[in-house]
Amino acid sequence: MALSRVCWARTALWGSAATPGPYVTRRLQLVRSGLDWGGPRSSKLHLSPKADVKSLISYVVTKTKVINGKYHRFLGRNFPRFYILYTTFMKGLQMLWADAKKARRIKANMWNHNIKFHQLSYREMEHLRQVWAGGRYPEVHGEFRRDITKCFFLGIVSIPPFANYLVFLLMYLFPRQLLIKHFWTPKQQTDFLDIYHALRKQSHPEILCYLEKIIPLISDVGLQWHMTELCTKIQRGTHPAIHDILALRECFSNHPLGMNQLPAFQMKALSRAMLLTPYLPSLLLRHRLKAHTTVIHQLDKALTRLGIAQLTAQEVKSACYLRGLNSTHIAEERCRTWLGEWLQISCSLKEAELSLLLHNVVLLSTNYIGTRR
Repeated sequence: MALSRVCWARTALWGSAATPGPYVTRRLQLVRSGLDWGGPRSSKLHLSPKADVKSLISYVVTKTKVINGKYHRFLGRNFPRFYILYTTFMKGLQMLWADAKKARRIKANMWNHNIKFHQLSYREMEHLRQVWAGGRYPEVHGEFRRDITKCFFLGIVSIPPFANYLVFLLMYLFPRQLLIKHFWTPKQQTDFLDIYHALRKQSHPEILCYLEKIIPLISDVGLQWHMTELCTKIQRGTHPAIHDILALRECFSNHPLGMNQLPAFQMKALSRAMLLTPYLPSLLLRHRLKAHTTVIHQLDKALTRLGIAQLTAQEVKSACYLRGLNSTHIAEERCRTWLGEWLQISCSLKEAELSLLLHNVVLLSTNYIGTRR
């Protein structure tokens, strides 16, 4: 044992004819360093653990990007149709996550600074309208609740073993019914918006027919004449002027067309025109129509403060579609013109006259240029 230690010391000091292994080489470096400088400086011989972790993470991220790029090129070259669905799904996840984070940030700001919904900027109000529903802001009936319902249904269906394959098949066959808008392709967005507008347009004749029927119930003769002229213009395919609609504001503030005097069948038709479910009791239908119309009125005031010119083309088309105009096939400038007419009417109305704004979804959009397809 002592002889082996002597041999080891000689090997460390003068070297050895045999080639040392990696462990021996490392020990030799440490011994020589200690002889030359008075002791090993371990703090400079080893990397920091944090630096090691960062290097590992950077390496993994780089390799992941390279593999992901190769995978995308493979799908695009060999399975082009599936690649379109795949990229749409991935982008949809990113947009959904970004929308949720933005809505959470807006709500946190409202809570911290005690800001009401109508005090937000137009884009913040519109984002909450699209994403948030219920909760602390029950007046905001957004699209998020419908999206959650779809996701909940798919989650229930996929619980049994191997049922996830059935879910993929259903999503492929029924994308409009089962997928939320974040996962629609551009072509699907156009097609599905046309379908939804065709559904709400089916209620227009019923709404106009009721307006004709109640003309004898209007006490003022001048208002009766204005209502008759308005209904005749629309039935003949003429787009009404702003003053034609505002002349009837008194009819919509009380009997027979006030929000509290509308019969159940008219509220059901107006709900379909607003893409809201009509399958609710009359009390809930009235409450929901009031809330939905109030939110649009508040959005109109915020948009007037911002200015239509500040909106992007997509924001303009989305605003028009919300208010009853099928803007998917109309030029941007015509959409801006129509939206300007809507804002002139909306910002002239008081809270008691919001029933006119609700009916304006039909009155102002039915015969606008480019909508009769």
